[in-house]
Amino acid sequence: MKAFLAKKNISLSWRTYFVTAMGAMAQGLFASLLICTIFSTLGKWCGISFLESVAKLAQNEQVAALVQNEELAAKVVNLIVNAVVGATIGVAVAYALKADGLLLFSCAVVGAIGYSLGADGYTAGPAGSYLAVLFACELGKLVYKETKVDILVTPIVTILVGYGVSLLLCPPIAYGMHYAGEFINTATELQPFFMGIIVSVVVGVLLTLPVSSAAICAMIGIAGLAGGAATAGCCCQMVGFAVMSFRENRWGGLTAQGLGTSMLQMGNIVKRPVIWLPTILSSAIVGPISTLLFQMENTGVAAGMGTCGLVGPLGVVTTMGASAMGAKGWIGLVLICLVLPAALTLLFSEIMRKLGWIRQGDLKLEL
Repeated sequence: MKAFLAKKNISLSWRTYFVTAMGAMAQGLFASLLICTIFSTLGKWCGISFLESVAKLAQNEQVAALVQNEELAAKVVNLIVNAVVGATIGVAVAYALKADGLLLFSCAVVGAIGYSLGADGYTAGPAGSYLAVLFACELGKLVYKETKVDILVTPIVTILVGYGVSLLLCPPIAYGMHYAGEFINTATELQPFFMGIIVSVVVGVLLTLPVSSAAICAMIGIAGLAGGAATAGCCCQMVGFAVMSFRENRWGGLTAQGLGTSMLQMGNIVKRPVIWLPTILSSAIVGPISTLLFQMENTGVAAGMGTCGLVGPLGVVTTMGASAMGAKGWIGLVLICLVLPAALTLLFSEIMRKLGWIRQGDLKLEL
């Protein structure tokens, strides 16, 4: 059995399913929904009609424009976007699971189905695509290239399994993710201080762990002040580690962590967990400053990206609106996403270096 599973590239591994595949799901979201949002935003800011056209074509807004009813047109766009994003996630997750050929292409259909199904107007979204493709791809591997009519068997088995899993799991997923997001978003509105700390610290920690904070934020539909707090926590981790490790890693480390990912420090954190404390403390401070003082908002996958490719700050501007932010909003964006994470983390890390809790070389990366 082990030899057969190995031959079929089926790895019954927690890391494969909940780290690699979930990370791929976040990449699929970024390459579809998020990148088009960035195109649209930059197009409007800079007056670049080409970028706006790309975003509209990707969402098929031209088709929706033919619908006279405005509410119905919005639903058409939403359905099209769901299908496109779901299919992209399907391909990304299947690729991470080492699928190819017919199996990979079939998972695009499964991803679209999983994303769009749900209950009472709630869709399962990224979580639906992820789980549907996970089951469909692994079971599809069992029949892939095993018959002489593979061109029929593989798509039929993969899509039917994906559809069956979606029918079974997507309704409870849709309810669960919707109400989890509603609880976090509402709780943050009601208790911005305490929830600002909790959301900022938790999402920031998830960003550095080998899981996808962006995918988790997208799954639960984090938004509003909670999205702003999540962004603050992620920025504290990325900018914080970039600045506090500058003497060990210099400019390469600053760029790799500040614009890439703080996950690069996981090996060092495992060896010496105390090095994580400065960024966590910064998150606990910056989170409530975001929710209480600047009321910074963000949404979905962008909230869990931090300064990775500047997606987090761009998401804030997109969510709040460049013209509506005002001087206070722009000052808050710079302080929350860059200045405070850098200054506070550096302060805490220098105190810990003086105390001998952080030693020279503890933050060294092999770049």
